[in-house]
Amino acid sequence: MGKIAFVFPGQGSQTVGMGQSVADANEKAAEVFKKADEKLGFALTDIIQNGPQEKLTHTANAQPALLTVSTAILQVLKDAGITADYTAGHSLGEYSALVAAGALTFEDAVYAVRKRGEYMDEAFPNGAGAMAAVLGMDRGALSEAADEITKEGETVQLANLNCPGQIVISGTAAGIEKAGALAKERGAKRVLPLQVSGPFHSKLMEPAAEKFKAVLDHIPIRDAKIPVIANIDAEPETNAEDIKVKLIRQLYSPVLWEDSVVKMISLGVDTFVEVGPGKVLSGLIRKIDRNVKTFAVQDMESLEAAVNALQK
Repeated sequence: MGKIAFVFPGQGSQTVGMGQSVADANEKAAEVFKKADEKLGFALTDIIQNGPQEKLTHTANAQPALLTVSTAILQVLKDAGITADYTAGHSLGEYSALVAAGALTFEDAVYAVRKRGEYMDEAFPNGAGAMAAVLGMDRGALSEAADEITKEGETVQLANLNCPGQIVISGTAAGIEKAGALAKERGAKRVLPLQVSGPFHSKLMEPAAEKFKAVLDHIPIRDAKIPVIANIDAEPETNAEDIKVKLIRQLYSPVLWEDSVVKMISLGVDTFVEVGPGKVLSGLIRKIDRNVKTFAVQDMESLEAAVNALQK
């Protein structure tokens, strides 16, 4: 058998009730939810379990909620003796990956991503920034279109390079509208506006990164016990100081997800376990390489199925 990677979803995968069956079935998983409530000083668990969805989707709630659910599921995998050779996470998911790799404690991570969400929301006026998924266009051509609109005085950047033919752009609302129109003129199949509260992973997030650096300055980051594939360069990282620098840059840099998956496959990974709600990353990974195995582990049923397959 080849190597295993644990991959962790980012914002957008949250749903009311996520992780409930795992917390109900496993004491260590339930303890993760309790730790989140204690560290944050409010009932995050209640928002996760009961919603409403709009409240859960608020950036400052969604980020710690997804980290909590992913970490709870991770506890059950660990109990079953399933371990990873590499970890990676999509944007916010990188914090779950760092917890899994032992670089951050869960308590420090849940506090950090709560602050991260708050600062991301505050960084740019609501409604003035936007993001859109561009389908059916390669990164070089889309990057050229983004640069052209930026030269006109707007801001547009490639934000999430998810898989071949699926790239998210981020920037000013007017810039994204213009870049979307230009992308369609140049052959993009579709341009889909995303329901987000800001222009994430663009230079417009630099004010958030500046504030967030002060948070990370007071949080102990350790050397990772297993390599974490970093969003910003798709390279394996274990050094604590480099992890910190990359987390700050991650806020205003593109998420190189396709490159990260290709890197892990080149390092011998043939099995990807998506730890957390949804199946978004599993779908992207299959579009990048259909020869690898993927498991999306989000409840007790999918957990048990994955454990049975991986223990053989």
